[in-house]
Amino acid sequence: MMRYCCTLFFLFLLCSCKTQATQPVITANEQPTRAYQLQKENMEKEIYFRAMGNEPEWSLKISSNQIEFTSLLPDFKAFNAPHVEPVRAMDANVKRYSVSTERGTMIITIEQDQCTNTMSGAVLPYQVRVEVYKGNDLNATFSGCGYYVVDPKLHDIWVLEKMNGENMSINKFSKELPYLEINTTEGTFMGYAGCNRMKGKLFFEKGLLRFTNITTTEMACGSQNRESELLHSLQSSTTYQVANMRLTLTNPSGIELVFKKVD
Repeated sequence: MMRYCCTLFFLFLLCSCKTQATQPVITANEQPTRAYQLQKENMEKEIYFRAMGNEPEWSLKISSNQIEFTSLLPDFKAFNAPHVEPVRAMDANVKRYSVSTERGTMIITIEQDQCTNTMSGAVLPYQVRVEVYKGNDLNATFSGCGYYVVDPKLHDIWVLEKMNGENMSINKFSKELPYLEINTTEGTFMGYAGCNRMKGKLFFEKGLLRFTNITTTEMACGSQNRESELLHSLQSSTTYQVANMRLTLTNPSGIELVFKKVD
């Protein structure tokens, strides 16, 4: 009997050790991902544009209040200045920021054109050139790629409330009210247009929001369904405002869509 009990006790210890060995180990020193850190910084500092380059390595952050430039070049390690509005080209999507401080002058040119990072191979939508002038022939030019940070306040599900001044109800569509589900991390959206499912991409710059590359399913819609008006208004919108749990999309022609945030 004693030998039987010892055997059972030994097997119990063996199983306990084996179970403990297979459990995942969670350490207190785990660090948040790089993507999470960037998103957190974007929200806290209201950063709306980022750029980076190599040879030498450099980075640029433009926020609502400040422009921050850093590099590994010894004489050009940092250049910070208050935010200024850019000068826009008349015939192309090119913006030019010019800032001056006691440290010198910095000129930033942002051009919408596909750009490939020379180190990572990542393809970004903007080419960026940063020129820093410190006087006494102490000048440098940095080239790289950049992107606009989509306003994180847009990241949510929004249900249509008003269209061009008119309150919307389900009887103007099929089954349910149209809605948008916006993913600011991916720069995409999906949702329901009032009869068909839809999806597309976001084009975002500071003060500008467009819904592009919209595709829908091909269900037949009733003659009274307002889906086509919604899609036209959505594709025509250029500006937005987020306030009081509402997303308002407008354009200079007077088109207006009001969506309500839902949990």
